[in-house]
Amino acid sequence: MNFTGIVIGLCTFLIIGMFHPLVIKAEYYLGKQCWWIFLLAGILFAVLSLFIPDEWSVISGVVAFSSFWSILELFQQEKRVKKGWFPENPARKRKA
Repeated sequence: MNFTGIVIGLCTFLIIGMFHPLVIKAEYYLGKQCWWIFLLAGILFAVLSLFIPDEWSVISGVVAFSSFWSILELFQQEKRVKKGWFPENPARKRKA
């Protein structure tokens, strides 16, 4: 039996599950101006996926594109905070 697809699917599920709260926390503590961190992480994992073998390459690619997608989600999260769906960090001054 070949469990590679199941393992990669599970890893993808967990990676996406980890990025959801990561985006929320990043927007809360750093604001949307931290988008470049997700960009650098995405580029790093994309390049890394070119040089590592098989399953790890796939998982690295999933992390890369989850990082890229998180940039969009970071800007969407700011809108969700403005709508009152998520708490705003009172220690950070939000520009009007």
